[in-house]
Amino acid sequence: MYDIAIIGAGVTGSFIARELSKYDFKIVLLEKSYDVSNGSTKANSAIIHGGYDPKPSTLMAKFNVEGNRTIEETCKELSVPFKRIGAIILAFEDEDINTIHKLYERGIQNGVPDLKILTAEETIAIEPNVNRNIKGSLYSGTTGIISPFELAIALSENAVANGVEIKLNTEVLNLEKNGDNFDIFTNKGELSAKFVVNAAGVYADRINNLVSKNKFEIKPKKGQYMVLNKSTGNLAKHVIFQCPSEKGKGILVTPTVYGNTLVGPDSEQIFDKDDVSTDKNTIEFIQKVASKSIENIPFNKTIRTFAGLRAESDRKDFIVEEAPDCPGLFNAAGIKSPGLTSSPAIASYIVNLILKKTPTATKKSNFINYRENPLLRYKSESEMIKALASSETYKKVICRCEQITEGEILDAISRTPKPTTRDGVKRRARAGMGPCQSNHCGPLVDTMLNQNQY
Repeated sequence: MYDIAIIGAGVTGSFIARELSKYDFKIVLLEKSYDVSNGSTKANSAIIHGGYDPKPSTLMAKFNVEGNRTIEETCKELSVPFKRIGAIILAFEDEDINTIHKLYERGIQNGVPDLKILTAEETIAIEPNVNRNIKGSLYSGTTGIISPFELAIALSENAVANGVEIKLNTEVLNLEKNGDNFDIFTNKGELSAKFVVNAAGVYADRINNLVSKNKFEIKPKKGQYMVLNKSTGNLAKHVIFQCPSEKGKGILVTPTVYGNTLVGPDSEQIFDKDDVSTDKNTIEFIQKVASKSIENIPFNKTIRTFAGLRAESDRKDFIVEEAPDCPGLFNAAGIKSPGLTSSPAIASYIVNLILKKTPTATKKSNFINYRENPLLRYKSESEMIKALASSETYKKVICRCEQITEGEILDAISRTPKPTTRDGVKRRARAGMGPCQSNHCGPLVDTMLNQNQY
């Protein structure tokens, strides 16, 4: 019997697990995939949004602003790359000028700091590669960039260090309310918990609807992206948006925390919740639209295309609540953009709901609030010297593109949750993230995984 079972190990579920691990609960984190952060968390824009876009008084607005304010501290504690580089929302037409004024006023209502409306000249002065035909822009100084899958991995590792049990390859097939508890039926057997947190992403509707008559539906939207190599790293200094529409925040051009350029996404309503395919026509459409923001983007330097899904619910806002007709079931559902930004605030909100129902819960005195990054570049000078002295493996480069050593990969493999695939190592240690996309280091990583299965 667990106190709390969390379903879904994306960034939201992992954040909730980490926050709950600060208390004396027996917690299990269930994930149907072979690894954490394998759904929407793995494939999104990697943006920490300022909070000027969500409609005032919505959960999206509330959690966006609060999450933006607190996420940097968590990244410092867990050694996750984060940069607060700011964003620019471009206006090309007179109508766009009206839109950015509305976004500015909305941001002020939402409590967003460091917003400015810039002239075309002021915009070009701080972002020299933008289209010279712009009429102005909205500047959001608190917008940042992050590695979303690294954040979820760090959160889950830290949760495990604080006593959370993670069960991967464990799909919830059925859920039943049994008195004050829940019986959870999975492909790996049955377990029970007093409380269930539903953070199942695009499948959160299915989990909720198993036990609650207060039903909702998730209709995912797919967005496709392009990643350009690091030689394009100076193309944009800020996150560059065009004015948003009903379809979303639109196609952006942004640097990444590692110096690549990310372009995308489009927005396509789909019905297959596992469809993350890309196609030539959509990629060409993204290129055409992005070129309106920055002309002559060198798309010939694209090293990868990918697609991600947004958990769009029929309620048009985040669903973060205890199910009204099913006490003990806490939904963190419909977490589309700005879901990544909002994840720390959503976690705090869910934890407070649970604490209200468990007044005897006590905070741990021995909570571990830090986690070391496996990459040498994130270690202090003394830590790096110690690592290099401890093993010759830190002197043997496996991934030439990203200059990742055998020691860094072995460190990543030794952790829990343990990566079992080349992709899992790639998201922890960046081996395979470079221009050759694992062509050289992939077989070497596979050999290391096989040698370190247990």
